[in-house]
Parts: sequence; structure tokens; C-alpha cells
Amino acid sequence: MNRLSTRKKMLVTATVIMSCIYVIWRTFFTIPFGHGPLAVTAGLALLIVELIGMFELAVHFYNMTRLEYPELPIVDESLYPDVDVFIATYNEPASLLFKTINGCLNMDYPDRSKVHIFLCDDSNRSEMRELADHMGINYLTRTEHIHAKAGNLNNAMKHTSSPLIATFDADMIPKHDFLTSCVPYFLTGEKIGFVQTPQSFYNPDQFQYNLYSEARIPNEQDYFYRDVQVGRNKSNSVIYGGTNTVLSRQALEDVGGFYTGSITEDFATGIEMQSKGYRCFATNKVLASGLAPGDLKSLIKQRQRWARGCIQTGRKMNILFKRGLTFAQRLNYISSITYWYSGLKRVLYIMSPILFAVFGVLVVKCTILEILVFWLPMYLLTNMCLRMLSGNIRTTKWTNVYETILFPSLLPAVILETLGITMNKFAVTRKDGAHNDRSYQLKQIIPHLILAVLSVIGIVNCIHWTFSQGTIGFLVVLYWLLINFYNIMMSIFFLSGRKVFRNYERILATVDCTLTTEGETLSTVTHDISEGGIAIVLDTPRYIPSEAEFAVRLVTDHYSSEFTAKVTHVTSIGNKWKYAFKVHEITEQDQRQLLHIVYDREPTLPQKLDKDISTFEDIRLNFVRRGQVGLMSNRKLARIPLNHELNTPDYGTVTLMDFNYEFLLVNISRQEMVYELCLPLAEDLVLDCVWAKSMRSKHGILYRIRNIQDIARNGQMPELEALLKQWNVAYTEAGRPKRPVQNKSFISNDELDEMAYL
Repeated sequence: MNRLSTRKKMLVTATVIMSCIYVIWRTFFTIPFGHGPLAVTAGLALLIVELIGMFELAVHFYNMTRLEYPELPIVDESLYPDVDVFIATYNEPASLLFKTINGCLNMDYPDRSKVHIFLCDDSNRSEMRELADHMGINYLTRTEHIHAKAGNLNNAMKHTSSPLIATFDADMIPKHDFLTSCVPYFLTGEKIGFVQTPQSFYNPDQFQYNLYSEARIPNEQDYFYRDVQVGRNKSNSVIYGGTNTVLSRQALEDVGGFYTGSITEDFATGIEMQSKGYRCFATNKVLASGLAPGDLKSLIKQRQRWARGCIQTGRKMNILFKRGLTFAQRLNYISSITYWYSGLKRVLYIMSPILFAVFGVLVVKCTILEILVFWLPMYLLTNMCLRMLSGNIRTTKWTNVYETILFPSLLPAVILETLGITMNKFAVTRKDGAHNDRSYQLKQIIPHLILAVLSVIGIVNCIHWTFSQGTIGFLVVLYWLLINFYNIMMSIFFLSGRKVFRNYERILATVDCTLTTEGETLSTVTHDISEGGIAIVLDTPRYIPSEAEFAVRLVTDHYSSEFTAKVTHVTSIGNKWKYAFKVHEITEQDQRQLLHIVYDREPTLPQKLDKDISTFEDIRLNFVRRGQVGLMSNRKLARIPLNHELNTPDYGTVTLMDFNYEFLLVNISRQEMVYELCLPLAEDLVLDCVWAKSMRSKHGILYRIRNIQDIARNGQMPELEALLKQWNVAYTEAGRPKRPVQNKSFISNDELDEMAYL
């Protein structure tokens, strides 16, 4: 259990007191009566959504003031019961299911014969049956495809009998300790319904990726699963997330199986269990990771389904009066439903200052002094409190950004569902990679562009009025216009998208690695890994021909994998050199081991907000990164800047500018063209070069190195690479003097193609 310190309790108390004072002031003293029906309507609407927001915040603060982390019980291994593992699939590719099944087969258990894995295929695909047979697991399907995922899981229950059931979506790969970290909770004699673990993702979500913030902000869902869910342990109102969960079969049978009356069967099933008195836990320990939606359309469809399903469930179950729920549970579930009206809140928050600054409609009647006394303390305290309680996973700023991005897409679905115009069809989230639809993106961006224009007009008007009327009263409206404009700009950046280049997600991981070729062995550690290859970082550049094939061996405490690989990309990182290798040939057994090495770990994406993050940096980063030309480098040999002068008797002063083992860029003081160049670098170490190209900038000549293979065969490569490292360090320490050849404005695309070292 995590209790708040005295200082934090004082902060929460001050926040609650100031929020209550603010609500009283807003309710009784700020509605613009007498300023016309539009002003009164807008004022009342804004007040209502503010009160809803205050309610949600109050529930969240209540949950977070005393976090309850269920302690994992220690039980006799002989007590571990049989477990049925359900992997639900509908239209996902076999390659994705292979990884999930591979992870499930790897889960630890005292008696693995008690773990029964079922591929629950709801589309009767022959390739799924073949995959299940190939991997030695059970295959289940059905002929009558009703009730979508809930029906699929209920069908699986009919054909199984274990007292515990673990559910996984098609893309969720469990860690080896998933079952041993969940099952003991059910063996204490307490009436447990389910144990929910976080939905974690090994790829950047759309918010991280599209906003160039993979290294700056956590996954948008982290806040819910590692913060909100754990807070709900206190009131036993943890939401069943549909995957990465272990459930009691008895609890499921007591509520009639997985709930079929809602398109969010997981949300509804959890409520039914808790109304029957079952205790449900959430843990913040990541025990499985999956694939976040890879494109905008998939993300929006997913969130529309969640929004509709929660509202649909609330209406059908009548949560406010549902038997068996405690008062705290009712409040938490009502808060879960009102959350999806954030789109309505967001449009009112954005339009209120616009109505005043652009259309002259008063929405909040107040003075600058009242703002400073009633609103400002509440606003500052709330932000501080949220940051403190969330453990720096989420701030008000990022919540506003996420809501602004999605509100035009969610608002119509929420309104329709509220009016009873229901979506009964279950929309499966695509898990087969990114499929960005440019026309779809442009349609989604139109509302934000309109709001951006209106905000700019309002900002200009407020600045004009401030100076022309000599009053600071408009500064508060200006502040909100600027805040909203930032949110709108981030939404436009997000909806503009970002091209996806990688086939596989890279995981930053240090794994013992041995690379062997032609009798030479290199022992090192990985910089990053993926199911498609590895990357290593070396202090000294190495001669690794692109056609050279390496035998690679990766070893961890639990796994080892061997395969052949070829270098696919080389780049410099500071004074070091990163070599990326692509898997060339690998057996299935080693591939399965490689998948364990890659995915049987907690994802390395950020779990906390970058402390140095700023609003200015958010905008600057997106402008700069979007303005850069997307040039994908195909360099397979280390390009080493040297700028080292050699005094030769035959050619005068020769400046070695760049070197990449196959080519050498030089500047020769002698005026005559030299077509064959022999450069003595040290005793018995000579580069035999032949002219390849004269650069158009006339500041360098490109030579092909003819004897690089001989140098390697004669064992002189270590001597050469030591010299190169020495000269490169000297060049770097001299401040990397700018050389004319580096000005790419003088180099054509054809030249870039020929200059492999560039």
C-alpha cells in the first residue's frame, strides 16, 4: 500500500478546498445572464462540462490518495491449478499469431502439463488450424459467428474446463513469468474474479510516433493501466481490459460468461463480476506487450468502439442503480463513462474563448481580480496535484493534447450512442502494420484547421484590445487561446502523419553477442535488437564488407539464438560506430529463441515524461523534423572523416578527407591529374588507389582503393584501423572544421549515388 506523505496530503487538501471554492464561484457568480440567449447557453454548457471534469478529477484523486498494490502471495507449487489460455483471433496474420503463441508456450509454470493453450479462431481459417497444429496447441472455431469476441470466448469456455482462464489478444506476447505472477492471487481463499495486468506496447503508439516523441513521452495508455487502474484497486472497480488477464472460470460462470450485450464485452464482464462480490485486482507490473494501432484509421476506430461500448454498457446495465455495486464502484464506473464525453468538453473549452474574442459572445462573466483569486490557485494546484499523483506519467498538458486530437472523431460517435443509435458490429483493430490513408488524414485535419484560423483571429483581437484599451483584462482570454492553439497545432502535426520506414521494431537491449567470420571472432554486446536483426556499437571502425556473412550468437540468462547475418547499415554515433546486421538465415528453433530474447522483457520506450520537455520544444521539434528531407542512408561501410595531411615525395601534400575502405576522398596540392595514387600511410602499409571521379565542387577527388582485400588478408587491418581512429579523433577534437566537400548543395543526386561513403 502506498500512502501519501504529509506534504502531498496538504497539496491534495488545498486542491480540494480551492476546487470547491471555484465551483461555488463559477456556479453562482459567472453565468452571463442578461447578455443574450447564446451567451447564457454557452455559459451554462461550459459550466456543466467543467463540473463533469471536476467530478472525474475528484474520483481520480480519491483513488490515487492511497494506492493499493496487491502483494503476490507465496503458495505451494502443488496448489497451482490447470489454466486455459485463450488467444482470440479474427483476421490477424499468421506471422503475428506465431509470436503470441511462441510467448504463451514459453510461460513458466510448476507443471506445464496444466497449461492448455487454445487458438480461438473466429473466421475458420485453414492457415490458423495449420499454425496451431504446427506449434502443438489446440485449435477452436465455431460455425455460428455471433456476439463477436465475447461469443468466440464463450465458445472456448464450452470446450474447456480449467478453473482459471488467461485471455490474450492476437498481438499480445506474454513474458515468461506471466502466469506465476498472476495465478497465486487465486490461491489465497479470497473470492477473486480476475487479475488485470497492463496493456503495454513494444512499438511507439501513434501519439509518440507522429509527434516525434518516442523518447520523450510514455505510451498514451500507460496512464490508464499503470496509474488509473491501480488506483481503482481501492474501490474494487478495476476495469477488465480484455487481454493480459487471468480470470476465474467460476466467476465467469456466475455472470453467465463473457457479456454479449455490448461491443466492449470486457468492460461489461468486469462490472458483472464485481456486482457479484468478486474481488478484482490490477497490477502495474508489465507482463505482456503487444502492438499499438499502426495507423490513424485503426486508432480512431478502436477509440470509437471503446467510447460506444462504455456508453452502451452504462445504459444497458443502468450502473447508477445496478444491484451489488458499492457507492464507490458506481462513482468510478460513471466516471469511466463520462470520460468519453471529453470530446464535448474539449470543443466547449476551445470554442468559449473563440466565441468571446472572435464573435463577441460573453461566456464567463468575471473580472481579472476574480480570475486571480478563484481560478488561478485552483488551476495551478490541480496541475501540480495531477503531476504528483500520476508519478509523472501524465500531465494536464498532454491530456489536453490527446483529447484535442481525437474529439472531432469521437464526438459524433458519442452523441449517436447517447441517443441510442447503437453500433452493434464489433470493429476489430487492424494489426497488420501501418496503412496510412492520406485522404482520411486530410478529412480528419479539417476541423482543426478551422479552429486554428479562428484561434489566430482571436489572438490578434485580444492583443489589439489589450494595447488599444490599455487593460490587462483580455490577457486571460489570450492565455486560453494560446493554450488551445498549442493543442490544435499538436493535433495538426499528429494528423499530418509520419512515414513508417521500419519493418520491425527495434528494442534497446544489451545482450551478449558473438560475431564470427572467416576465422575472426568479435565478442561484444548489442545496442538494439529486433526480430529482423541486431545492431552493435564499436569504439573503432571495422572493415566489414557488405557481402561478408557472419555467424551470430546471442546469449541471455534464459535464451540463446544463432543465425547468419550481413551488415545492412553503418553510421557514426559521436566518436563510436554503429553497425546494423540483418538476419540472413535462421532456423525456426533459433527464430523462436530470438523472439524470446526480443520480447520477453519490459519495453524500453519511456515510462515517464521527459523532465526537460517544454511546450516550445514540442513545437520546435515537430517543425524541424517535418522540414527535414527524408533521405534514407544505405551506407554499409563506415565513413570516417579524417582531414589528415600526408606529405609525399610524388604528389606533394595530400589531404585525406574521407575514407570508407572502398573509396578515399582526397585533395592533392599538385596541379596535374593523378589517375593512380600510392599513399604510404606507415611502413609496409600502402594504399593503392585508382581515380574514380573528380567532384564537381573541385575540392576533392574520389579514388577507389584497389588493395583493401590484400591489406585485410595480410593482417594489416588492425594497424590501418588504429591510424584511422587516431586521425578521426584528432579531426573531431579540432572541432570538425568545415570542408567545402561537405556542402551537399554542390553535389548532385547522381554523385551521391556514386559516393557510397557519403
